[in-house]
Amino acid sequence: MQREFRGLNFDWITIILFLLLVGFGWLNIMSASHSGEITSYFDMSQPYGKQSVFIIFTLFLIVLILALDAKFYERFASIIYIISMLSLIGLFFFGKNVNGALGWYGVGGMTIQPSEFAKFATSLALAKYMSDLQTNMKTFKDQLKAVAFILLPAILILLQNDAGSTVVYAAFFFVFYREGLQQVYLVVAIFLIVLSVLALKFNVVVAVLVSAILIFGHHFFGQKKRPQIFQPIAILLVCILFSFGVKYFYNNILQFHQKDRISLWLRLEKDPTKLHDMKQTILYNLHESEKAISSGGLTGKGFMQGTRTTGKFVPEQHTDYIFSTVGEEWGFLGSALLVILFVALLLRILYLAELQKSTFSRVYGYCVASILFAHFMINIGMVMGLIPTIGIPLPFFSYGGSALWAFTILLFIFVKLDSNRINEW
Repeated sequence: MQREFRGLNFDWITIILFLLLVGFGWLNIMSASHSGEITSYFDMSQPYGKQSVFIIFTLFLIVLILALDAKFYERFASIIYIISMLSLIGLFFFGKNVNGALGWYGVGGMTIQPSEFAKFATSLALAKYMSDLQTNMKTFKDQLKAVAFILLPAILILLQNDAGSTVVYAAFFFVFYREGLQQVYLVVAIFLIVLSVLALKFNVVVAVLVSAILIFGHHFFGQKKRPQIFQPIAILLVCILFSFGVKYFYNNILQFHQKDRISLWLRLEKDPTKLHDMKQTILYNLHESEKAISSGGLTGKGFMQGTRTTGKFVPEQHTDYIFSTVGEEWGFLGSALLVILFVALLLRILYLAELQKSTFSRVYGYCVASILFAHFMINIGMVMGLIPTIGIPLPFFSYGGSALWAFTILLFIFVKLDSNRINEW
């Protein structure tokens, strides 16, 4: 398809998938947010009208991104990252509190969320560092430096009480793994996640027993040369401390609404009265979202015909819970189509990333895929009750100017980098 557009050497498959997601998203935002008769698609009193303006501005933004030289993004990656970090720090002094999170700047009648833009800035900085000839991701020193690029924005965002956006930064782990991070890190990460779930779902004793079985089983049966006995004992002590740490963090650090969400996800709460109360308060959105999705059946109730969507049963459905509109009005087939579009986009990005001639472009491509994958999996899993509720948008789909523009910049910088490869070819 690229050869058919010799004057515009961009990957049109990626662009078409982007346009389909944005267009499909706008239709669902309109359905979820309209009230009464629609007189104008640009009615600025309605979310769908504002999203129309956001989309038009996005098109101009795309032209600007593609007009700049591809080398610009690599050359100024560090400066973009510094400016982004300063914008996050500035929130502590000039930020606007929205729903308990200090994550927005008020600009006229609009709000801008810097944490969304920090994702592409971090991706650029990470790609710049990891593509440096002096960087070797197999050394612990360089691994720590790379992690520092991620921890800085993650900590700043967490301090602004936006745990959802903070979690997304863990997705950069996939980039490290692609660029030579040892497999032991992946094994340890999975083991610690399982250990955390065991400690919360059952108790520390069960977590420690399972750890002991795995550690000593591997020690005596998994190795040809047995290491000294103090090594598995030391690992077990670390597991014990980690398990107690997880329990302490859950009981004393997490906020009440965060504990309630984890409690329901792991089925920790057994009191039927409290469960009923939680469904009417903190879990009201999730409860109504699940009912909306299940009511859609195979083919859905039809565009703008969803009773729960038009009845506003799911508060702010056009934002983080937009997938419930798809489930109710477009059914399983429409939901499957949305998933296919996202998977196709992710696979396309990974395919193009592997074709890149420069390490910078390849690493950046994997950063793009990792961030989009994290948002896609977390958002849909959250709306369906498969994972704890975390307030993050569905890329290109949920309502909001900051998210749409930030994801557009993230994606189209890669489209521009890839076009540079095509032009050289």
